[in-house]
Amino acid sequence: MPKAGELTYLANLGEVGREHSLEKPFSDPSCGIALASIGFIMTLLPPPPARILDLGCGGGWTSIFFAKRGYEVVGQDIAPDMIDLARQNCERHGLSDRLSFLCGDFEALDMDGSFDAAIFFDSLHHAEDELLAIASAYKALKPGGVLITHEPGEGHATAPASIEAMRLYGVTERDMPPHLIIRRGEEVGFTNPRILPIPHYLHDIFYTGRTYPRRLLSKRRWNMTKRVLKMLFAPDPGLSAIVVMTK
Repeated sequence: MPKAGELTYLANLGEVGREHSLEKPFSDPSCGIALASIGFIMTLLPPPPARILDLGCGGGWTSIFFAKRGYEVVGQDIAPDMIDLARQNCERHGLSDRLSFLCGDFEALDMDGSFDAAIFFDSLHHAEDELLAIASAYKALKPGGVLITHEPGEGHATAPASIEAMRLYGVTERDMPPHLIIRRGEEVGFTNPRILPIPHYLHDIFYTGRTYPRRLLSKRRWNMTKRVLKMLFAPDPGLSAIVVMTK
């Protein structure tokens, strides 16, 4: 059965995995980076109460953060049990007045063009056909609406954790670098692509403790400076990134 791994993922995780999904991002070791990523994405969105489509929302934690900010949010996921979990999450936060969920495949949605923004947060790389998924987002947006993706780049599919997830759960794990997202986006009509660094890289550069030689232009200092300059002026289209495009 196509996408069987995604449909049975939560059940295969068991009760511990279900609790982890319910408590995200606080249950995750990378909680701080995840919170920073959501904060960065919020700065790219139109102001509340804009209408947001959260694609591949899983247990709904990203949708909840957007709703708490004041957005009108629709969260989507392919797995019925994930949607049940997301609705439970929504109810305990008292957000039912501006947050709802739908169960369906984001490669086959036929939305009404009423959304101001569509977001793939670490979900597009699970698509079997990213062109269909991005086309679904395009249809869902109003003219002038924005698509924002936060996805892993080249090398993700062959990383040990990805290989283990595919082996254990049968899920799809693919590289989803900016150059692929942008190419597919332009094929369906998106324009004005931007590649922005993910907080993980900023943390690695600016917040990780390190020592440098005393010389101002030592090799280590210069290499770090080159990384920052490249990130600002010539972002690598193969690395993990946030991508923004406009309908």
